[in-house]
Amino acid sequence: MKIFVCAGVLLLLSFSGAAQFTIKGSVISSQDRTGLPGATLKIAERIYITDDKGQIEISGLPAGEYEIETKFLGYETRTMGLTLYQDEFIEIVMQESFTLTDEVVIYATRANDNTPTTFTTLDKQTVQKQNFGQDLPFLLNWMPSVVTTSDAGAGVGYTGIRIRGSDATRINVAINGIPYNDSESLATFWVDVPDIASSSQSVQVQRGVGTSTNGAGAFGASINLQTNTRHDEPYAETVNSVGSFNTRRHTLSVGTGLLNKHWVFDGRVSRILSDGFIDRASSDLKSYYFSGGFYTDKTIVKAVVFGGSERTYQSWYGVPESRLNNDAEAMETTASNESWNQEQTDHLLNSDSRTFNIYTYKNQVDDYKQDHYQLHFSHRFSDSFTGNTSLHYTYGRGFYEEYRYDDEFANYGLSDVTIGDSVITSSDIIRRRWLNNNFYGITYSLNYDGEKINAVLGGAWNRYDGDHFGEIVWSEVTTVPIEHPYYFNNGDKRDFNVFLKTNYQVTDKFNAFVDLQYRKINYEASGKENKQNELDLDVAYDFFNPKIGLTYLLNGRQQLYSSFSVANREPVRDDFVDNRGSSPKHETLYNMEAGYRKVSDRFTVNVNYYLMKYKNQLVLTGALNDVGAPVRTNVDKSYRTGIEMESIWKISNKLSWNVNLTLSQNKINDFTEVLYDYGLNFDEYNVIEKKYEDTDISFSPNVIAGSGFSYFPVQNIEISLLTKYVGKQYLDNTSTNARSIDAYLTNDIRVRYSWKPAFMKEISFSALINNLMDEEYESNGYTYGYLGGGDEYRENFYYPQAGRNYMVMVAFKF
Repeated sequence: MKIFVCAGVLLLLSFSGAAQFTIKGSVISSQDRTGLPGATLKIAERIYITDDKGQIEISGLPAGEYEIETKFLGYETRTMGLTLYQDEFIEIVMQESFTLTDEVVIYATRANDNTPTTFTTLDKQTVQKQNFGQDLPFLLNWMPSVVTTSDAGAGVGYTGIRIRGSDATRINVAINGIPYNDSESLATFWVDVPDIASSSQSVQVQRGVGTSTNGAGAFGASINLQTNTRHDEPYAETVNSVGSFNTRRHTLSVGTGLLNKHWVFDGRVSRILSDGFIDRASSDLKSYYFSGGFYTDKTIVKAVVFGGSERTYQSWYGVPESRLNNDAEAMETTASNESWNQEQTDHLLNSDSRTFNIYTYKNQVDDYKQDHYQLHFSHRFSDSFTGNTSLHYTYGRGFYEEYRYDDEFANYGLSDVTIGDSVITSSDIIRRRWLNNNFYGITYSLNYDGEKINAVLGGAWNRYDGDHFGEIVWSEVTTVPIEHPYYFNNGDKRDFNVFLKTNYQVTDKFNAFVDLQYRKINYEASGKENKQNELDLDVAYDFFNPKIGLTYLLNGRQQLYSSFSVANREPVRDDFVDNRGSSPKHETLYNMEAGYRKVSDRFTVNVNYYLMKYKNQLVLTGALNDVGAPVRTNVDKSYRTGIEMESIWKISNKLSWNVNLTLSQNKINDFTEVLYDYGLNFDEYNVIEKKYEDTDISFSPNVIAGSGFSYFPVQNIEISLLTKYVGKQYLDNTSTNARSIDAYLTNDIRVRYSWKPAFMKEISFSALINNLMDEEYESNGYTYGYLGGGDEYRENFYYPQAGRNYMVMVAFKF
């Protein structure tokens, strides 16, 4: 009821206002004076679209000064001013563009209106409205099929994203077409590029396999970022925000504009700090972005350098369910199962139920730096052929530090210590685990734009070279060697791919799509692992990933599409390290998408059906290796299927509604859970297997919904109610309610006011109230269990998210 009450208030407000006027007009080509259907006009922060004759009618606008920005693919963007004190008729003449633009860098890896797949693209303006300093996943939270989480509970620091239930290791991420996923784990760490949203021109999310891209295989989705494009006018901008949990964000951006008709330079520096919602879950994030470009009508040479450093206090252990429930007896059991000492047990018993953090050592931190260097060269050889080549290099280095209570010397390859008559086998220890990596390569594409055929020949060669090592920095026993390197190993991964995408306009209505990709991976790893086992790995994979599809144009504003795709994905590093002696199989995904799109002045809708069938999907079963680490194993058959609905409804000129809904089933056909039985006296070791059929895939809610009501009471003021619903999620693959995350509904309120005074371009004020109704909820977790003493023990851990909290932001643009 809470959401409907708020929505009702906004609806009532939409009927208030002063005198209103209408703009009628047309958008035409300067070449032949024909109308341009589907051209977009941005007026007073709203987007309007011309009809199939290139005409448009916008009613209900209050009197005032307006700036109209008109865009149409293949034509130069046109901006004009309009003083509105009566009904007006306008004619906007668009000039065809023959100038190469920055979009050529990402053209090869992006979907467009003729691509028969499912995607959503956010422009810079939409991203910046929500960018109060939280990590990028939280800015994408209201997109279809998206679930986000934060270890620290407030969206700053370590954050995660799932799309259609697929975690970050199954989501391909590219920045300017350059792979961003970690090569060995395939994970994405947004904390390593803090405030990247401030330097993003647009973000496209493709769900499912999507189109071919570079880097890791897309097994659930792709996230494709384009950084800032060319600014012809000089600018400067400063953004500052503050909020709950002592959160602060400070950003300074500058640009030279077009110098000497060819040169453009841009820069940004940012700092974000937060204490976090969880105890001691602080973040100190610094980032930068610099670019310099040389532009002619046919050539672009652009260098981009960005990166940052992060120091975050660890909060990845989670909160035990016993602590959330304030169950003292269960907390004692948790402490016993975790082998915590009395100090740690007392800390558990006396902490806040929702903000508990097991770590108390002051330097229990993750400290990492990452620098990215990109050089892009684009050239238009003719009206039909355009080429793009990009070189890249990423340097990452850092560590995380841990305080370990009563840790065995054998875990570090050390001998027992004899002092007098005593033999000491363990000690309190502080250790650091380091990562030093280099990632470099080349990406390329050749684009052909013909009358009926559009084709892209693209690909990449990339190499990752990463060292993993650990050292002891302190021990309670003074004879233990300090800075002792107790393990070292190296990972070397080479990834090559080539793809050919083709769109062929069969008739005026039918467009056929073919996308063929070949990918080859070689991965070697050798040395000693942190558990003191030897690592010797040499594997290779050859993958063929075909995609075919068809779009049918019902009329200028309605479209049907369908596609079938195959994707293959290699196991990650831990699948080999933690499951020694086994040979995990690669995973295969068969993905079908079918949908309907409609665009009109007041209503835009996309309805999509998807089926994702997996072969040999790797999942956790509860099995452990010989040192107690969880391992993943292949399950023969599993699938995800569902319907996604996404729409934008302009209810009136003062009220619009963006809404999306995903209804899905996510199943494993046959699943075997592994439990260990330690016997009545905890002196045995037996493996128990439990068989399940047709179980839910973990962390895959059957219902996900997002909503955004935006109300414009007067010009330059926007009030938005942002709502997110996530259905029940299971912590494992057994569909057991006792091991699940409850469904949750959150509401945020965002208010924005912009003012354009004579002495600067713009001043804007924004406020954001997160979790308006103070909902207590958890968005992520994990579980484990065992048998012993005749009982079954289960431990669930959760990641509580912050209750009601706020952020305020002010931006000055010069």
